[in-house]
Amino acid sequence: MRFAKLIVTAGLVLATFAVTGEAMAAPRCVNTGDFNRWLTQFKQEALAKGITQQTLAAASPDMYFEESVIKRDSGQGVFQLTFLQFANRLLGGKRIPNGLAKIQEHRALFGRIEKAYGVPGEVVTAVWGLESDYGALFGKFKILPALTTLAYDCRRGDKFREELIDALRIIQRGDKTVDQMTGNWAGEFGGMQFTPSNYIKYGVDFDGDGHRDLVNSIPDTLASAANYLHSIGWRRGEPWLQEVKVPDEMPWQEADLDTQHPRSQWIAWGVRAAHGALPNDKMPASLILPMGRKGPAFLAYQNFHVFTDWNSSLVYATTVAYFATRLGGAPAVDEAGAKDIKPITTEQMMELQRQLQKRGFDVGEIDGRLGAGTRKAVRTMQVQYGLPADSWPTVELIARLESDKNPGAVAPLAKQTATDAPPVQRPVTQPPVSAAPETAPRPAPTRAAVVPPPAAAAQPPAAPSHKITVRVWTVQGCLTLRMSPEKAREYRRC
Repeated sequence: MRFAKLIVTAGLVLATFAVTGEAMAAPRCVNTGDFNRWLTQFKQEALAKGITQQTLAAASPDMYFEESVIKRDSGQGVFQLTFLQFANRLLGGKRIPNGLAKIQEHRALFGRIEKAYGVPGEVVTAVWGLESDYGALFGKFKILPALTTLAYDCRRGDKFREELIDALRIIQRGDKTVDQMTGNWAGEFGGMQFTPSNYIKYGVDFDGDGHRDLVNSIPDTLASAANYLHSIGWRRGEPWLQEVKVPDEMPWQEADLDTQHPRSQWIAWGVRAAHGALPNDKMPASLILPMGRKGPAFLAYQNFHVFTDWNSSLVYATTVAYFATRLGGAPAVDEAGAKDIKPITTEQMMELQRQLQKRGFDVGEIDGRLGAGTRKAVRTMQVQYGLPADSWPTVELIARLESDKNPGAVAPLAKQTATDAPPVQRPVTQPPVSAAPETAPRPAPTRAAVVPPPAAAAQPPAAPSHKITVRVWTVQGCLTLRMSPEKAREYRRC
C-alpha cells in the first residue's frame, strides 16, 4: 500500500534510530507547466468526478504548491539495512512491551475484529506499531498541499492526482475536515498511514458514529487495517511465519519466496523448527533466508504474502511478520549464525547490480538495494558459479562476476521439482457477512525456472568524462558527492 518505500513512516524511523547508509543523488524531471493553470484544470476534473463546489471552496486555501515536498521526494536516500539491523532497531526498546499492553487493553475490540475479518490481534498490532508507533506519530504535514504538489509534479502526477481526488472525497463525506488532514509528506495519514485511496477503499466505521475516522478512532483504525489485510488475501486461522533451523547443506536454490514445497519436503531436506514442532504434513511453505543461509531462516506461509502486498520490501515484510509472531509469544530470533555475516556496502551492491545488468538481468534501478530482482539474479549466478545459491550477495560473488571473461554466457537455473507431493491449496475460510467481500485468492507460488533475459549486446567503452559535483539533501544534512556524469545517471531514483 506504500509508494515503494523501503522504510515505513519517516518520522517513526528517524525517531527510532539514526539512519545509516549512503544517500544517492536523485536527478529528476523539471516542472515547466504553469501551476495555476494546472490547478484550474484539476478543479474542473474534480467537479466532473463528483467533488462539489462547496468542497473545493473549503479545500482551495490548502491547494497550493509546496516546494519542500519536491525536495523530500527528490532526496529520498537508499538505506542498505539487513533484516537484523532493521528489526532490532525497530523492535527494540519498548516496542514489544507496548504492543503487548495494547493487545491487553483492547482485547475485546481485537476479538470483534478477528471475528469479522479473520486477522489476529497481534498481526494488526504489529502493523500499527511499525506504521505510527501505536498512533503516537502521525506526521505533521498538511495533506492537501502535499498531494496538490505531487499531483502537479512531473514525476508521478497521474498517481497523485487520483490520491488528491480521494482526499477531497474524504472531506466531502465528512470523515475529516481540511484542518484535520495532516500526515506525512507523501499524503499518507492516520494510525495505519493509509493513502487517501486506501482510506476510501478499506476504511470502516467500526465504532458506529457514522464516520470512518482513521486518526482519532482506535476501533476504526484497527478494523480498517484488518479489513485491508483481509481484502488482499489474509486466510483465517492459518500461520504466516515460523522460525526454522537449516542444515549445513541443502538445495539452497529452493529457498525463495516464489517457491513453495510441503512442510514434509522441507523436513526431508533437513529443515527443523527453531522452537516447538514442524508438522510433517503437506501444508505449503516457502523458505526465506533474508540474510543468506548463515542468518535467520523462516518458513513463510501463504499469509506472509499479505505482508509483502502491504509493503513490497522483504526486509519490512519479514520484520512486521516476525514482530507479529513475537507479540503472539514466539521467542526472539536466533542471531548466533549471523555474527560473522558482513553485508556488502551500498557501492558494492551497485557494482553488483551493474555486473548483473551487463548479463541481461532486470535488476531495476542501479540503486544499491537488495530487491527481488537482484536476489533472483544473484541466485542464478551463484548456481552458475557453483556457489551456495542462497540469494545473498557477497564480495566473493562480485569478484567472480568482475573476473568473468565471458559475462554474456549465463546458464539458466534448471527447473526444480519437489520429490514429494505437490503443494495442496488450503481453502480460504469465508468471512461473515460483516466483512468485506473476499477477493480472488492469491495464486500460490510455484517452482519456476530462473532464466535471465538474453544477454545484452556489448557496448563500446564510454569516453572519459570530467568529474561533476552532486549535492544530495539527506535527513542528516547535505552530502556532496564527486562522480562522473555516467555514475550520476546511475544514481537516478525515479
